[in-house]
Amino acid sequence: MVDLIKKAAAALKESKFNVVFTGAGVSVESGIPPFRGATGLWSKYDPKVLDLDYFHDYPDDAWFYIREIFYDFFGKARPNEAHRVIARMEQEGLLKCVITQNIDNLHQEAGSKVVYEFHGNSQILVCPKCGNKIPVGKVDLKTIPPRCNHDGTVLKPDFIFFGEGIPEAAYLNSFEAARNAEVFMIIGTTGEVMPASIVPQEAKRRGALIIEINPEKSLYTNDITDIYLPGKAGEVMTEIEKYLF
Repeated sequence: MVDLIKKAAAALKESKFNVVFTGAGVSVESGIPPFRGATGLWSKYDPKVLDLDYFHDYPDDAWFYIREIFYDFFGKARPNEAHRVIARMEQEGLLKCVITQNIDNLHQEAGSKVVYEFHGNSQILVCPKCGNKIPVGKVDLKTIPPRCNHDGTVLKPDFIFFGEGIPEAAYLNSFEAARNAEVFMIIGTTGEVMPASIVPQEAKRRGALIIEINPEKSLYTNDITDIYLPGKAGEVMTEIEKYLF
């Protein structure tokens, strides 16, 4: 394992364009459960609460669960070692950007500046009618559903619901970064969620070296991965850090 860690670190140091692609496995170490799997959120909650039509038809009910899942619980999460090392890589000039499927804002809280949020951000609320965007910290969620102070429309978390498309800027920037990557790191994602799962495939197709960090093998491991580092994101990234700086 140490030899693979050193090999990964050497590749990152030699490359002029490194990209990190993160999924739920990174946030799990901050106490945020994944959506899928035996202990995932969808084993406890009905996914319909994040269906766009259901949200518009039953905003009171949808917001009851949204508040519980994303703000009462997720709001206590803090960045972990993986977030910290990734942010340091950018600060030291070893990382061009982070592409994340996570909506928790933890990369930014850790200090990352260039973050392409493929599925949006739970810490921003948006008015579907006028487009007004408000940081969730400036909205009183004791009274739900929260409404736009411009036109009274029910505010929606600025992340992707079922029935919505990927934000155009995030989509275009993510694929552009993948095409330019010399080293592309997959961290904490199994490759099951479309269309995000295609992004690493594009990097590989364009010739990038693929480094994967996951506790167990994913759909990528035997398909596109060049260096597989089994383990938790925070632990493996901390080991890589020792050979980076």
